Amino acid sequence: MARWDELNAFFQKSGAKVVFGLNALNVRETDGESYMGGNWDLTNAASFIQYTVSKGYEIHGWELGNELGGKAVGTLIAADQYAKDATFLKWVVEDTYEDSPLKPPLLAPGSFFDKDWFGEFITKTSPDIVSVVSHHIYNLGAGVETGLVKRILNQSYLDGVARQFSDLQQLLKTSGTSAVAWVGEAGGAYNSGHHLVTDAFVFSFWYLDQLGMSAKYNTKTYCRQSFIGGNYGLLNTTTFQPNPDYYSALLWHRLMGTKVLDAKFSGTTNLIRAYAHCAKNSTGITLLLMNLHGNARNDVSLTSEELLVVEASGVTREEYHLLPEGGDIHSQVMLLNGRALTTDADGNIPRMEPIILDAAQPIAIEPLSIVFAHMPNYYAPVCS
Repeated sequence: MARWDELNAFFQKSGAKVVFGLNALNVRETDGESYMGGNWDLTNAASFIQYTVSKGYEIHGWELGNELGGKAVGTLIAADQYAKDATFLKWVVEDTYEDSPLKPPLLAPGSFFDKDWFGEFITKTSPDIVSVVSHHIYNLGAGVETGLVKRILNQSYLDGVARQFSDLQQLLKTSGTSAVAWVGEAGGAYNSGHHLVTDAFVFSFWYLDQLGMSAKYNTKTYCRQSFIGGNYGLLNTTTFQPNPDYYSALLWHRLMGTKVLDAKFSGTTNLIRAYAHCAKNSTGITLLLMNLHGNARNDVSLTSEELLVVEASGVTREEYHLLPEGGDIHSQVMLLNGRALTTDADGNIPRMEPIILDAAQPIAIEPLSIVFAHMPNYYAPVCS
């Protein structure tokens, strides 16, 4: 277990919250095709969990299996069998952590969504066998495909995954389960993504849209594939410099609160993606606006029957405008309000300062750009 000890030393130093995926195929029997039957042998998993607890290692969650349910990749375990296995694992976790004040949640199935399979699994693990129902998203297709950018910039294509979020939320609401939804893994384009697409500025349109949409449908956690590795990592695998999505995620984390508002764009150019949240650690609201049009600038004004505007002379808002260096959406350098976002010689993240503008003026969104706008003078009752 020396390697596990070394990893936990790293987790402690880095402050990482670790969800560990357990092998769900141990001692199963195949039907000669894609189905795997028989009960899961959890002896190895139980021993591993017991060792982890004995060493005092803090684990944020235990997840059963990887892409073995729903629309499985190669090998499928039936939903009723997966529910039985999750129940056995729940007993192990409860017993092993009996004297611990913190019991890590159980996650499953970590698979691609299929409404019928997930529906049966959720029903048979209700009300509280699993704490998290996790699913994976690679809706853009294979990384080697040449049409990735067209899909990323296509409103209808981006909207297509909304049904998955919506259906999962409906299943959770109607089943009586206490479980919540997580996106346990999402890299957009499978098989390691595509260089200068999934590690470039253009991918932030997909990534931020995913964060906005998942939050809209009450997803509690969104795990990006990956922090480092492949062509879809948040860090460059050679230089360890942050790719554009790192900074997009950082701005989301700093500006967007956990309460979601209903935002819709209405205009002559229907290529604006709009999301709104209560501001994080501040008054007012934060808007996320993305212009998918390659040529047209948009000037956006905010109207609402529910938002109250706190009137005061000299009211301002904060804007964070994101553009690719040189106007090339395949660039791996992101500009914030005209300044390149790059680390210094010591690897420190640059300051991410907004521009301050008159709150009465519309928000100007350049072609193929992204804007976060913090509007502290807008009051929404749900944000109080």
